[in-house]
Amino acid sequence: MTLRLIITDHARQQMFDRGVEEEQIKKTIKRGSKIVQTDGFKSIYSYIGVCYKVRGDNYIIKTVTIE
Repeated sequence: MTLRLIITDHARQQMFDRGVEEEQIKKTIKRGSKIVQTDGFKSIYSYIGVCYKVRGDNYIIKTVTIE
């Protein structure tokens, strides 16, 4: 399964600040536990949290956290 990520500027800055790479985001979405949110989902895997929404084949990454 290939994930097509669209990363917002906010999420890109958070990735930089927290030392998280795109492959880690993909792994978190694929393997992590899912929580339904108001406008999308949050996946948590290992110590990384990713908030995103799905639009067609695209995963729009809104926020990246360290849990």
